Amino acid sequence: MEAVTSLLAGFETALTPLNLLWALIGVTLGTLVGVLPGIGPALTVALLLPVTAQLPPVSAFIMFAGIYYGGMFGGSTTSILLNTPGESSSIITALEGNKMARRGRAAAALATAAIGSFVAGTIGTALLTFAAPAIAEVAVQIPPSAKFALIMLAFVTISATFGGSPLRGLISLFLGLAIGLIGTDLQSGQARFTLGYPELLDGIDFVTVVIGLFAVGETLFVASRLRKDKASVIKLDGNARMNREDWRRSWKPWLRGTALGFPFGAIPAGGAEIPTFLSYTLEKKLSKHPEEFGKGAIEGVAGPEAANNASAAGVLVPLLTLGLPTSATAAILLAAFQQYGLQPGPLLFVTSPELVWGLIASLYIGNVMLLALNLPLAPLWAKLLLIPRPFLYAGILVFSTVGVYSLNNSVFDLFLLAIFGVIGYGMRRFDFPVTPAIIGVILGPVSESQFRTAMQQSGGDISVFVRQPLSAFILLIVLAALVVPQVLKYRAARQGATG
Repeated sequence: MEAVTSLLAGFETALTPLNLLWALIGVTLGTLVGVLPGIGPALTVALLLPVTAQLPPVSAFIMFAGIYYGGMFGGSTTSILLNTPGESSSIITALEGNKMARRGRAAAALATAAIGSFVAGTIGTALLTFAAPAIAEVAVQIPPSAKFALIMLAFVTISATFGGSPLRGLISLFLGLAIGLIGTDLQSGQARFTLGYPELLDGIDFVTVVIGLFAVGETLFVASRLRKDKASVIKLDGNARMNREDWRRSWKPWLRGTALGFPFGAIPAGGAEIPTFLSYTLEKKLSKHPEEFGKGAIEGVAGPEAANNASAAGVLVPLLTLGLPTSATAAILLAAFQQYGLQPGPLLFVTSPELVWGLIASLYIGNVMLLALNLPLAPLWAKLLLIPRPFLYAGILVFSTVGVYSLNNSVFDLFLLAIFGVIGYGMRRFDFPVTPAIIGVILGPVSESQFRTAMQQSGGDISVFVRQPLSAFILLIVLAALVVPQVLKYRAARQGATG
């Protein structure tokens, strides 16, 4: 009942005219960037960090939440009509949805994706409403040693999840941790990795790092691969709609996808990729029309899209209760919290209840807005795919430069932006995931603080991390996550060599 009371107070905050306007701006902008290939919610929120610095925190996060959910809705349009998944979690939607579109069923594919996103997003937000406060109450009692171990678990599993190679993920993570160490050590007062530049004594603004690696790096990468030939966009005639048979074949996949997506999103280092593939596999096994899979099965769009959006709600559970991001957008949202001097975690529900519950309430409102925007306006969103990409990315580059310069009116920040832009390009060029680096930059100082607190409480005894049962258990999982995949890989190689 306490969660319901808090949620009603959150609706009072979210339903003010100004916050409704920010929610509408957020979902519209989120759908827009979801439709446009190669952008996505993480990059958009990163670009808006400098612009929203003067906004009230509640309004800013209501807009960010709209962008986050809107990007999930809009991404299906690109996948279905252009066969270009904006994120790895949309690969399955592109696989089946584009086949449906080529068979003249684009309207049904877009409709089942939009309605499934609405159903999964609403159920996922309801689960978030009741799960987050309960987890926050438990998380308050977690000792610093266990919090440090949790961050280590997030580091390892996120590095293994993003990208094709765990080693590349770990290298990306260490790069982010190194960047996070730059500046003055608050405990000793010693300068670290400043290379003699006084501008680096306060560290590097995470906004500069995020925009450089995400926005500038993506722009340079796209520019290096841009070709003059245009991708084939399937034309959409009329609104997104479904017939009775489509409804009958979609509603169960929506629910099953939701049941798979939310838990994976809520697990630190979960994300949306695994549940979307699991949902697709499950629907293929349960379907009465397995022969349609790979040729445009509606269940292959309905289930994975629901899993994708449910995981988006699940991702907010560890972010709000533990301060652990499990996706690229969640990492940028964590940076946004820090921009306002807030640290997500169990105390956030006590110190900033208006912000937390206003944010959660806005998710319900945003879902309704998104359904109203995506079903009748699907032809309009489809036309956005015709925007020339050079114009689009040139605008992103200009917006990035102006945004970073406006932070401190510093030319040195622009110099850093260029460096991180080149690094971001190189990471994409050689298939190093960017998300672990961002998480390393943001969570690195937090992990250092938790480690030092644990050491101080134990009188400098390093064994506290194995003597404390919870931290020992989590660190054992970390070790298993590092060792077990390599052992299995070695055994598979041995069997292949002897076979």
